[in-house]
Amino acid sequence: MRANFSLVVAGLLALAVAADAGEVVTGKGLRLARELDAMQIETKWIAGHHVNWQTGEPDDRPERSHGRHTHCSAFVAAFAKKVGVYILRPPRHGQVLLANAQNEWLAQEGADYGWRRVSGAVEAQSLANAGELVVASYRNHNDDKPGHIAIIRPAALSRADIEADGPMAIQAGTVNSAAIRVRLGFSGHVHAWNDDEIAYYAHAISAH
Repeated sequence: MRANFSLVVAGLLALAVAADAGEVVTGKGLRLARELDAMQIETKWIAGHHVNWQTGEPDDRPERSHGRHTHCSAFVAAFAKKVGVYILRPPRHGQVLLANAQNEWLAQEGADYGWRRVSGAVEAQSLANAGELVVASYRNHNDDKPGHIAIIRPAALSRADIEADGPMAIQAGTVNSAAIRVRLGFSGHVHAWNDDEIAYYAHAISAH
């Protein structure tokens, strides 16, 4: 009896450690992952094309910004709308420099719309694994340069893995990716990962 009790305690402790590390992906987390994959990020919201922000499809309109414009913020806005969550999006703000504006909006107004600041990368992964919408957001130091934003996707990662390379993300960028670690995904912004300037925010997703 004592041996069985010890095994139960050991099992509960193992589950607690795993959950704390963000390793456990729940049923809601698996559903979130399927919904994210259904967005077809690797073939939509492609850089260098003006796109319909909600569908990610090119709309044949000319780009208004110089350079190869990317659509990280439009993708986040589109997915948030799909699951019934509001984040700053058109028409309230255009697609140009939207990631910077979303970063400011999350900090200043996000709480009024159900968003809450997350303590860091490990909690961000854990909440995504539990089925919450979690974003990683960075504001560029230069007002006229784009920031970056990505969605944290459920993934079975250890605490050590997350602390080393960040949680798993899905993002639009210069090259779109359905699964990329935050450290690499934000590598185009030197201050983001190196100076710990990535902010994480979470929002519960209602049944839909």
